[in-house]
Amino acid sequence: GQTQKMNLFQSITSALDNALAKDPTAGILYLLVCFALYKLHFVLPICKDRVFNTPLCEQGIVGFGIGVAVAGATAIAEIQFADYIFPAFDQIVNEAAKYRYRSGDLFNCGNLTIRAPWGCVGHGALYHSQSPEAFFAHCPGIKIVIPRSPLQAKGLLLSCIEDKNPCIFFEPKILYRAAVEQVPVEPYNIPLSQAEVLQTGSDVTLVAWGTQVHVIKEVAAMAQEKLGVSCEVIDLRTILPWDTETVCK
Repeated sequence: GQTQKMNLFQSITSALDNALAKDPTAGILYLLVCFALYKLHFVLPICKDRVFNTPLCEQGIVGFGIGVAVAGATAIAEIQFADYIFPAFDQIVNEAAKYRYRSGDLFNCGNLTIRAPWGCVGHGALYHSQSPEAFFAHCPGIKIVIPRSPLQAKGLLLSCIEDKNPCIFFEPKILYRAAVEQVPVEPYNIPLSQAEVLQTGSDVTLVAWGTQVHVIKEVAAMAQEKLGVSCEVIDLRTILPWDTETVCK
């Protein structure tokens, strides 16, 4: 199909555009959408009535998203920086993650996806540089996904939106404009909980996700060149539930 050169934030916007066009119940809950810090939502004119400008309240954003999802619609909530997801921690781990279990599967909020710009950029200081996925990686009932590139981001985000479990989708913000690829214009999916072997090796396995995938690829090349060590490189992609079979094999 048709492809287009996109950076990471353009591929994410394309995924949101596809999701809103496909699902008439889908809506975006976004802090300061009129300001649009990363300008991710300016190309969604056909669905303006489903892009909501929320108060500056992360707990409220996620709580509202849970309610929308429980009612049967598709909620795509954004925390403007992953560092500020902690006020919503209780809503995520005690409400979203446990909703299906506590109701005996009578109710669920599986149509909820939470997006958040993630990781450091070199000048973000302590409140705009954090990688909080480990806090959520021990909580059954949610899925955590972190892409390494524009092509990966669109396919994985669409899979999160369509998955019937609440998902947290962390976006490496240093790659928003730095990473550019040819990305299909039409929607496509990349399966969740499937790691990808980017390089085969016989001596050691290196596992990473998001921005660090690019770092360990450089490390693998240096290890081969300077030490003669053959490194397998794996992009985990989904942090929870992670692909134990691919990594252990």
